[in-house]
Amino acid sequence: MLKLIFALLLVANAALFAYGEGYLGQFSGNEHEPARLQKQQNADKLQLISASKAESAVAAAAPPPPVPRDEPAAVACLEAGNFGLDEAHKFENRLAPLELGDRQQRRNVAEQEISSYIVHIPPQASRAAAEKKADELRALGVTNFFILNDSSPLKWGISLGVFRSEAAAQAQLAALNKQGVQTARVAPRYTGSKQVYFQFRDISDDAKARIAKIVAKFPEQETRSCSSAR
Repeated sequence: MLKLIFALLLVANAALFAYGEGYLGQFSGNEHEPARLQKQQNADKLQLISASKAESAVAAAAPPPPVPRDEPAAVACLEAGNFGLDEAHKFENRLAPLELGDRQQRRNVAEQEISSYIVHIPPQASRAAAEKKADELRALGVTNFFILNDSSPLKWGISLGVFRSEAAAQAQLAALNKQGVQTARVAPRYTGSKQVYFQFRDISDDAKARIAKIVAKFPEQETRSCSSAR
């Protein structure tokens, strides 16, 4: 009986020894074979490094940040002109290759233009008063005149001549003064403008320079910043 017990203990010890040395394989995911573990880890090649070196290594391995692209600066608003209708058409044709789309706008000139100058006696209170003033002019030897009876601001005034230039109008006024006409005046006459100007918004410096070169081909025109008064 004692021999049997001793034999069983011997077998049990042998089994525990084999298990401990990994000869019987693995029985769970948490148990490892020592020789295989040592071979997989290459323990003799492992090195301990500091946290700063580890961060430097990670940073070196990271992809470089994207290089920022230089976007062309945009000009807020640029104007060119004023152009007559024929010039405006030619200007538009030269602008076409720039393909500015809705960044290019054609606008009518809002201001009225001086078309001529009138030498006149200011409006009288009524037609009868204008006729009386006309008689005074005849008495001074002035015969080239007519009473303004239209709906203009000069109604019941007397026109003494219309001239294309201010200098010619002033010369006529001086001659009338010598004849004794002292109440005559020179005033500009206005007409609706048939001119246009162009606005360019949100354009690059390169586009601005190219527009300026085109404008330079029209000697009487120039570029300017957009006017808030328009």
